[in-house]
Amino acid sequence: MARRASSSTNPTLIIGIAVGVIAVIFGGKFLMSKKTETFSDVNPLAVQDLLDNGNSLRNNEYLIEGQIDERFFRDGNTSSVVSVRVKAEAGEEVVPVVIPEKFNNLNIEREQRYAFKVRFEQGGIPVATAISRL
Repeated sequence: MARRASSSTNPTLIIGIAVGVIAVIFGGKFLMSKKTETFSDVNPLAVQDLLDNGNSLRNNEYLIEGQIDERFFRDGNTSSVVSVRVKAEAGEEVVPVVIPEKFNNLNIEREQRYAFKVRFEQGGIPVATAISRL
């Protein structure tokens, strides 16, 4: 009498495939739910308001998006200042942003686009509270 080939599937193979599919689904959801820092809750800066009277903006938070023009380091101070080229109604304007010491670990490079969440201090000086590379 001839032997028949076994056509039943191995239960451990089925369980392994099911666990793999579940792991891929949960892993994908985890990666998709991981959000980068967005500044959607902050109003963009109207550059003309800053040029007209920057002191009127103090104690408010705004979003500044633009390209880094230059980075300056101040003697005796651990913070730095960047000049950001921002699109405005009349063309392009340069806005200075103070980068506090807590962001010294970031490598802010010239000619790169960044988004800054800034808080205006006394005298209309924008100080970065969050930074994101675009």
